[in-house]
Amino acid sequence: MLEHLLPESLFPRKLAPAAERRMRLAQARAEEALVRTHVENALTFVDALAEELPFDRAIDTYIRELAVPEPLASVVVTRVLVVLGRELLPRRRHEAADEERPRLRLSEASTAKKGDVRRA
Repeated sequence: MLEHLLPESLFPRKLAPAAERRMRLAQARAEEALVRTHVENALTFVDALAEELPFDRAIDTYIRELAVPEPLASVVVTRVLVVLGRELLPRRRHEAADEERPRLRLSEASTAKKGDVRRA
């Protein structure tokens, strides 16, 4: 009925591929900002309730009270646990060993791809 009033050429339903990519990038940034905000707030919640609730119950309470939907809730819980784990647990040996490895230089990597590898 409204087809003749709102022609598809004026209001296309499908975006151009470049616009679609930009929209997906903007959406990803917005979702990441939302996750980051929930993680920061959940950590504050855990700190505020540290004397009354264990951290796992405080996280569950945060998710429930704010009605954070799945799968966002799982992502937030995992990231909060990662942050708490970094603060509470000592670093593992293999993580420290990884930092001692020399970094690969991009110029050397591109040279190695061409077959011009330096040998000691």
